[in-house]
Amino acid sequence: MFKGGIRPHLYCLPVLKREQHRQELIAAAISGNPKFFLGTDSAPHAVGDKETACGCAGIYSAHAAIVVVCRSLRGRGALDKLEAFASFYGADFYGLPRHTDTITLRRESWTVPASLKLGETSLVPLRAGETIRWRVT
Repeated sequence: MFKGGIRPHLYCLPVLKREQHRQELIAAAISGNPKFFLGTDSAPHAVGDKETACGCAGIYSAHAAIVVVCRSLRGRGALDKLEAFASFYGADFYGLPRHTDTITLRRESWTVPASLKLGETSLVPLRAGETIRWRVT
């Protein structure tokens, strides 16, 4: 188990300092309030830029963001809130048309690669090496 310190590949800003902060974000996501919607800032920083004395803030999450959110909402009995939170509220807020494309999430396990190629180097993705139980199909 990890004890203390900063895990550079999970470092982003603002830093969520306590479990209470994470719980409050999830509560907002499942509230049904259209002022809260999914925003992902997938930041693919090379390993060398993260593992340095002045590392970059940001997490590469594009490969798994929707399934991580799906898991969090399902764990709170709020899977029915996912579509609006992830797809409708943001477009409505910005006055943009809603997309008509769809994705399908399936309860199927897969393992996130430990690293991904980034040009001549690599990056460590969110949940690197972990098994995730949802997949976009």
